[in-house]
Amino acid sequence: MYPPPRKDFIALTLSDPHSRDAYNNGKHRRRSCWRKWKQLSRLQRSLILFLLILLLVVGLLFYPSVSEQWRGWSDKEEWLELNDRGFKAERSPAPGRAPAPVAQPHLGDAAADPVALAKPKEPHVPVLAKPPAKRKTSLNKRGPPSLQKDANVSRLNGGGKRDVAPQEAGEEEEEDKDKTIVSWRGAMIEADRATEPSPSAAPKEAAAPPPPINPTAAATLEVSSGNVSRLEAVRDAFRHAWKGYKDYAWGHDELKPISKSFSEWFGLGLTLVDSLDTMWILGLKEEFAEAKSWVENELSFDKNVDVNLFETTIRVLGGLLSTYHLSGEQVFLEKAKDLGSRLMPAFKTPSKIPYSDVNIGKGTAHPPRWTSDSTVAEVTSIQLEFRELSHLTQDPQYQEVVNEVSKLVHQLPGKHDGLVPMFINTNSGQFSHKGVFTLGARADSYYEYLLKQWIQGGKTEDHLLEDYLQAIEGVKKHLVRQTGPSRLTIVGELSHYRFSAKMDHLVCFLPGTLALGVHNGLPGDHMDLAVQLMETCYQMYKQMETGLSPEIAHFSLQDSAGQDVVVKPADGHNLLRPETVESLFYMYRFTKNAKYRDWGWDILQSFNKYTKVPNGGYTSISNVRDPANPGPRDKMESFFLGETLKYLYLLFSDDMELLSPDKYVFNTEAHPLPIWPSPPK
Repeated sequence: MYPPPRKDFIALTLSDPHSRDAYNNGKHRRRSCWRKWKQLSRLQRSLILFLLILLLVVGLLFYPSVSEQWRGWSDKEEWLELNDRGFKAERSPAPGRAPAPVAQPHLGDAAADPVALAKPKEPHVPVLAKPPAKRKTSLNKRGPPSLQKDANVSRLNGGGKRDVAPQEAGEEEEEDKDKTIVSWRGAMIEADRATEPSPSAAPKEAAAPPPPINPTAAATLEVSSGNVSRLEAVRDAFRHAWKGYKDYAWGHDELKPISKSFSEWFGLGLTLVDSLDTMWILGLKEEFAEAKSWVENELSFDKNVDVNLFETTIRVLGGLLSTYHLSGEQVFLEKAKDLGSRLMPAFKTPSKIPYSDVNIGKGTAHPPRWTSDSTVAEVTSIQLEFRELSHLTQDPQYQEVVNEVSKLVHQLPGKHDGLVPMFINTNSGQFSHKGVFTLGARADSYYEYLLKQWIQGGKTEDHLLEDYLQAIEGVKKHLVRQTGPSRLTIVGELSHYRFSAKMDHLVCFLPGTLALGVHNGLPGDHMDLAVQLMETCYQMYKQMETGLSPEIAHFSLQDSAGQDVVVKPADGHNLLRPETVESLFYMYRFTKNAKYRDWGWDILQSFNKYTKVPNGGYTSISNVRDPANPGPRDKMESFFLGETLKYLYLLFSDDMELLSPDKYVFNTEAHPLPIWPSPPK
């Protein structure tokens, strides 16, 4: 429907051209405008004046930032040219200072120069060239560091490394060495420090925790045009994560890096305890010393709080035990014994299958409020830690209760060619919710701990090996499929005999576990499956726009499908999980194929690009498919420091004796525990 036509009128004024009062167009226009202004009501005139004044004020306030963005457009061609050239910033020591020595990647590292540790380098921050403003966004938006969309897609060189956006150190560096940059997406970012690592440097002195033994000024990352020190890149990532925890969450469970605060789960300093052995392995002596001081003086289990048996065992008990073995410090064993005794009430059930929750102050235990079931993974993935506690204390009660659980599950009906359901009832001791089989959440580490207990105990417990071998055959028979487009091998799920091509990121522990089994004499075809699954797990990262894997992936099994990996909206988050880099560590150790290191390097760079928060810490993200807005979730899981960075460091280390799989077995939280000597035959 068209609007009615407008009717325009023309007013003519006829006058004598020789008259004094001849028509004057400018004067008439001024009088006409004034007449129209006078015809407006007082309210209308006031409103117009107010809006004009408001626009003037806003224009004055935002003039600097607007002019800065206009100047950014002139740099567009230069930015694109730099992006093609790649990252070419040069390493240069701070003026007047010699380069600081880099710590050697070894557990001992006792000969490190204390003078050098006390005198770190001055900050040297490369500054990114100004990119073109692609879209207008709010300047107060907070988010993890990230780069432009054009540079987000993974592009592999011949060496398998991801191309990254360039960085240049210019005159602005002299004005402010700690400068952060407001990106054209509105997120606060800093110079990307993942691409080229820096020498060892300690974070800024914290306000909340006690000062370290040798406090140092903040040191930032330098870049090198030569070979990349991947080990130092991992150290730098740990320092950055630790700085955020130390500044904003010291002594608490988890860091919220965006809001610069913390969250509590059990109130046991989860991140700190989970990170202890990582600091020791990475040679971060000052950080380790201040963390040890907190454990010795502040960590107490005498509190009225419910904790999850599984999570507390693998993170806290496992962390304390492994740190005791690595450092020899008695305080960690004493804390482990205290905690272990407080977790024992969980096993006081009619079936001997432990409850999921324990009050470590009251000495009581109970199942979740909504069910009397426990998950199979939780009750069968605490054995390594409790057995080791008995081995160290010579108190058999800890090993006895967990061995009883293993024997009960070994004998239970309801398995499907070695595959187990996800739930078990603490009253009856029987599987519940039968018919659903997965190697993902609620069942994953059951299979992992079958093999690792067998290795831990000197390969003498045949029922564990029997269950493991049968389970792997069940996986190959019922859960393994190939995708249509690229023929990727996946491990899906079975629900009442219906197959689902759904694969949790958690399943990516399996390639490493299979390789570990082959290394310990199990069938060679397990390695064939491990190689295929390792490729799939890497593709879950590579095929995403951010280079980071979703929490859950669905796969296309039809040949006509255009892509292998399908991500549903609710599954596209990334929690900084370790399973893929864990398997990369095992695959490289046993095959020496350098591509596994390159894949791990790609993943580390993506973590730095999309999850790193400028003021310290890393954050989970909500959408791995949107590099422009990955959606920071404001949470850094403790396992990012306890597992992910640890496995990356071990992957890049050339020291094959560093935590050798022939001497240590890692629990499901990446805490290494010694393999017991085989008993005499």
